[in-house]
Amino acid sequence: MSTSTTASVSTHILDTSVGRPAEGVAVRLSARSGRDADWRALGGSATDADGRCKDLPALPEGTTHVRLDFVVEPYLEKFANKQADAQQDAPANRDSGDDGAFFPEVAITFAVKPGEHYHVPLLLNPFGYSVYRGS
Repeated sequence: MSTSTTASVSTHILDTSVGRPAEGVAVRLSARSGRDADWRALGGSATDADGRCKDLPALPEGTTHVRLDFVVEPYLEKFANKQADAQQDAPANRDSGDDGAFFPEVAITFAVKPGEHYHVPLLLNPFGYSVYRGS
């Protein structure tokens, strides 16, 4: 929840390859108070069955930049293993080999202003992702 002196952040993940929320993805939240300041790890959470992180830590007063780190490799590997038999020619099987996910992590950095709420959804698939400022 944002106050007049702090911003707040929420996120969710939609797996666009199956049209469903991505459950069980670890998300870490970091913040800094200025472009040249060091990042401060605030903690994290994991997405629920609806693909949402409902318990991300609050941002400290003075936060100007936020970074969300999504650890997507375990989720994508689990998905690829489930699809291996059903889709023998799927890109996850054909192109990834034994090297794991093409994008093992997704790091999103954005600027924030006090009093604003920032909802930043991640649209994920095995070979791409996009983000946007939601509402």
